[in-house]
Amino acid sequence: MRKIPTLFRRDPEDMRRVTSDVHPDCRWVLDGEGVATRKYDGTCVMYDGERWWARREVKPGRTTPPGYQPVMTDDVTGKTVGWEPIEQSAFATFHAEALGAIVDQFSGPQPGATYELVGPKVNGNPEKATGHQLVRHGFCAPGDDEELRRAPLDHDGLREWLLGHPGWEGVVWHHPDGRMAKLKRRDFPATLPTPR
Repeated sequence: MRKIPTLFRRDPEDMRRVTSDVHPDCRWVLDGEGVATRKYDGTCVMYDGERWWARREVKPGRTTPPGYQPVMTDDVTGKTVGWEPIEQSAFATFHAEALGAIVDQFSGPQPGATYELVGPKVNGNPEKATGHQLVRHGFCAPGDDEELRRAPLDHDGLREWLLGHPGWEGVVWHHPDGRMAKLKRRDFPATLPTPR
């Protein structure tokens, strides 16, 4: 659960937005080396082969929950990201409902796989799911794969393409060697400033 770099560098004057400068660790995306998948908007969970875990951020000075497994601490914010047992997370009930609705190419949960828990009671349901479900990270739903292959590989083209997909949170590219890069629709302003 390492932090995935954003394809373009952040704008120092508005860190919510990106510039047209490519992040040096992500140049491979524009070189066409990765496979694009849809980024779903929910909460991250993981199956380790024996039990389920929920992603959890712990702010500096706060007590970690029982059984918490830290992964990394952000040097800037001091927040620690890690995993807590799903049964004690705020999403436990919704996760239990979603176990019957796993969306991936396999018949059941895969050891070491991460999933996005989406549904009516998760983060305001931006995915507009009718029930709670688990979508495996890196999975391409039928139809999405063809649309993702048409995604442009330049700043302006990606901006227009993402803004044209209002139901999508964004895109995650997967390199064959395990590297990843992401780009969210909200990384771009909905309208461009008028030139003076």
